[in-house]
Amino acid sequence: MKIGLDIMGGDYAPKAIVLGAIAAHQSLNAGEHLVLIGDTEQIKPILAEEGFNPDHFEYVHTDEVIGMGEHPTKAIVQKPNSSIAVGFNLLKEGKIDSFASAGNSGAMLVGAVFSVKTIPGIIRPCLCTILPKIKGGTGLLLDVGANADCKPDILLQFGVLGSLYAENLLQINTPKVALMNIGEEDEKGNMLSMATFPLMKETNLFNFVGNVEGRDLFNDKADVIVCDGFTGNVMLKLAESFYVLTIKKGLKDEFFDRFNYEQYGGSPVLGVNAPVVIGHGISSPLAVKNMVLQSREMITTGLVEKIRMAFK
Repeated sequence: MKIGLDIMGGDYAPKAIVLGAIAAHQSLNAGEHLVLIGDTEQIKPILAEEGFNPDHFEYVHTDEVIGMGEHPTKAIVQKPNSSIAVGFNLLKEGKIDSFASAGNSGAMLVGAVFSVKTIPGIIRPCLCTILPKIKGGTGLLLDVGANADCKPDILLQFGVLGSLYAENLLQINTPKVALMNIGEEDEKGNMLSMATFPLMKETNLFNFVGNVEGRDLFNDKADVIVCDGFTGNVMLKLAESFYVLTIKKGLKDEFFDRFNYEQYGGSPVLGVNAPVVIGHGISSPLAVKNMVLQSREMITTGLVEKIRMAFK
């Protein structure tokens, strides 16, 4: 198994990414290898500082970097030797089994769609994030930013993608899938949610349990919550602020500690033909480590193949 990691992506790259790679290496099994993609001249000194044997990793040298504020499509085209572009070429050619980066999220989405491509039958890939539950365990929210505008059939497919992820990576049997709305009643919502509800109610593709509201994000009413990427991203950013607020207020609480993004790695891109994970721009070494382990789980569970089979 070869797990590709972009060393140049993220606000604290390359040091935080290399330190995360070192931490992840300790948790990998025999036959599981990290491939570091980036400027090797910057990687090697960090490994030397840490007294880490560089032979534990494989390296692919690149000499271009896509900045966090660059236009995604233009950057992928204009910087073919960037760590993100090279990473996706390696993924497309089967030289790595997954690719993760804390770099430009737009470029990661564009790269995924244009290199390994969307799984046949899927209208739009999406991003998902983990939701800590008040009684323990975790759930899933999707989409959280890839598709600001959606149609009903797209949300229906998100339900399938989320259900498969929850079942295979969160080990939830028959996940409860719900539609985010402004009320629990069947007829509530805007035009999108009112058109999506009957599609979900009639489907046998997943276990639909109806509408949920924003206050239900962290309870047990649903394991998978579906919404458009605009709504999902607003909720994700709000939820991320909870942990920061508790720190600023000097509060220590086990539940709110679980809102720390570092524990979960990154946001998987669901619906493309290979495991791709997008990390937070401010990813710390711990977040990078968990992003690598998340990539490994997507490979070992055969998630992409299971999604492919579901959409045949």
